Amino acid sequence: MISAAEALQDFKKITPKTIPLVEPFSKGHRACQGCGEVLALRLAAKAVGMDMIAVSATGCMEIISSSYQTAWETPWIHVAFENAAAVASGVEAGRKALIRKGRIKDNGSKIVAFAGDGATADIGLQALSGALERGHDFTYICLDNEAYMNTGIQRSSSTPFGAMTTTSPPGKISKGQMTWKKNMPMIAAAHNIPYVATASPAWHVDLMNKVKKAVTIPGPAYIHIYSPCPTGWRCPPETSIETARKVVQSKVFPLFEVIDGQFILTRDIKKPIPVEEYLKTQRRFSHLGPEDIAYIQKRVDADWDRLLKLVQATNPEA
Repeated sequence: MISAAEALQDFKKITPKTIPLVEPFSKGHRACQGCGEVLALRLAAKAVGMDMIAVSATGCMEIISSSYQTAWETPWIHVAFENAAAVASGVEAGRKALIRKGRIKDNGSKIVAFAGDGATADIGLQALSGALERGHDFTYICLDNEAYMNTGIQRSSSTPFGAMTTTSPPGKISKGQMTWKKNMPMIAAAHNIPYVATASPAWHVDLMNKVKKAVTIPGPAYIHIYSPCPTGWRCPPETSIETARKVVQSKVFPLFEVIDGQFILTRDIKKPIPVEEYLKTQRRFSHLGPEDIAYIQKRVDADWDRLLKLVQATNPEA
């Protein structure tokens, strides 16, 4: 198998003038107003194109896209919460077998699994880890709205520290979510797969190029997309993109790629905004006091410094 770097030698970037006009995920869905997740999904699907085979875990995007009519214009498979990566592996293996037997032709279709943070970081982690370790040729996209939104805004292991959810409510003793957000991109990178990336819909061209790279590179690829949820985060629907921008500018959610083990910072933040400026955009953090915000700021800074060290260690010329 060729390396990711070799596969990307002739890669043609998407630009604002060359954004694909195709709509593999189109109108006809029931997403909430201002849903950042459905925007991320639409952008990712446009980057892949009409030759996509989508595997969709149970969750918001499955529910809003298939209740009365489908918003999917390509082959689409709805699977359980926990097995999107396993089913994508089976689709890839089955297609490979049918091509080998001459039953179907290899038309270059791309297999893409879509799942939320609960289906990825929690109940689907075992299946995802196994698929990445086996080296199946598919792209896994986590649309991270930082809780189980579809079933009632319950906390997941991707819920950030201090956030209020229905299962991590703040009170006299509780601060809300008590654990730090699980770092799924780093977990994926630890599997030594060809490509890992993070993305935000506030930088839509960057997001689309990362998805295009992921489906271009042979082997497994993982993309983690920050996906604002006004309903669960208690923020105005018109502020989704602003929130998706501030999370990057505050260094809470860094944008980077890992290509063949080499860490690349795709958006350096020279003048970061305070974490508090990001947190105050969402009422799920409104109960936090100065000491809580100071703790979050300290952890965010430490995580950023750790990422920079990885960039420097694996990419000395950066």
